[in-house]
Amino acid sequence: MILQNWWYSTLMGVSSPMCPPLKGEIKTDVLVIGGGAAGLAAALCSTQSGAKTVLLERNLCGGGTTGKSAGFLTPDSELELDQLLRRFGPEGARDLWDAGTSGVDLMRGAIKQFGFDCDLQEQDSLYVAKSRGSAHAIEAEFNTRKKLGYDADLYNTDRLPEAMNSTGYYAGVRYPGTFSLNPLLYSQGVKRGLLELGCTIHEASTVTRIDGHTVYTDLGSVTADQILFCIDKPQERLTKFSWNVYNAQTFLAVSEPLGDKLISKLFPNGTLQCWDSDLLYSYWRLTGDGRMLLGGGSLLTSFAGRDVTDPSVIRSVIDSWRRYYPSLKDVEFIQYWPGRIDMTRDLLPTITIDEDRPWVHHVLGCVGLPWASFCGDFVARHALNTEKENDSRFYKFLSPKRGFLIPLWVERLIGKRIVFSLNTAWAKFYQVDRGETVDAGEEDF
Repeated sequence: MILQNWWYSTLMGVSSPMCPPLKGEIKTDVLVIGGGAAGLAAALCSTQSGAKTVLLERNLCGGGTTGKSAGFLTPDSELELDQLLRRFGPEGARDLWDAGTSGVDLMRGAIKQFGFDCDLQEQDSLYVAKSRGSAHAIEAEFNTRKKLGYDADLYNTDRLPEAMNSTGYYAGVRYPGTFSLNPLLYSQGVKRGLLELGCTIHEASTVTRIDGHTVYTDLGSVTADQILFCIDKPQERLTKFSWNVYNAQTFLAVSEPLGDKLISKLFPNGTLQCWDSDLLYSYWRLTGDGRMLLGGGSLLTSFAGRDVTDPSVIRSVIDSWRRYYPSLKDVEFIQYWPGRIDMTRDLLPTITIDEDRPWVHHVLGCVGLPWASFCGDFVARHALNTEKENDSRFYKFLSPKRGFLIPLWVERLIGKRIVFSLNTAWAKFYQVDRGETVDAGEEDF
């Protein structure tokens, strides 16, 4: 396998101008920092509202976490609907699930609006159990979906071959309304659309500091009425909320084309996007040209301080996954690449307004492109206040002051990884708070 991001290979032959770095001083109504899914959604909302909008991106649009992702478009990221129900109750669970769904709709809407190709596919989601014990979680997810009024189909061991030609899984829950795409082509397509609408975009423009309403890069500055931070891996020099963000390393690999015969054997009733029940789960889907895209990681490298690029991790993921797919034993994976996923202590994103600088808004720790798109659009709408917004409750759901098992200051005693692990385990399997926030002091930031 070659260490290379496959999505960059797909940019060959695509007309997508590189936007020049920021030079000099400019003024604008809205400044969006970050050209991933969240920043693009924020810039699109702002530009279409009529506000003069500038977007700064340190690399190229989609060149960070977004462009390294697997391109799953599903509200289901790290938390299943059944886990949301336990924690927030029926109303809160619906609110959060529908927020993720609206992120899917925003992305599909942008593709339709600008008419670009990014390998958008409709693919049902299939969540499968790797043990008899986790089959109970699959059944609970199915029951929750039916209880809350969402479509779903439950597969036991005998029925699973109807959906997927595999061996060893104990159960699965399938649901519709989910999609997949090429995230880098998507980002570049939205970028072209924004330029057509009059948005000013500067790529290769790393933000170095913020002073009042002015943001600085090495070669220039932007002064804005509203500043929207939609960046991954935020630095403390830019925001006090940087400590709210954690990241985990994961790997993706892409195969040679499988061919129609093998694909129809593998997915007899339509291609699916899938993931399993392991805590460090594997996830896989087909691309539009019939390649298998497989992702996963390991306990040793997920929270390693330094990036790991050795292929041994993804080879282990592939070898383990092949045991469930005997028909794919000879399929070769040709490229792989690592990436780091931003997340928070409870696996939900954070959206907040800086209390000291109320013109500065933050989107932090979004797991999944739909959640990033929802949050970017949300902060832009509320920053502009272009309409009477009826979803301000998400400032409470996704506040940095929401309830966590262990506060941030404990990291000084036991370390960041342990605090993250304990908080995420609590949030996934035990936490019940119905959306309350806590009165966190400055030390919890």
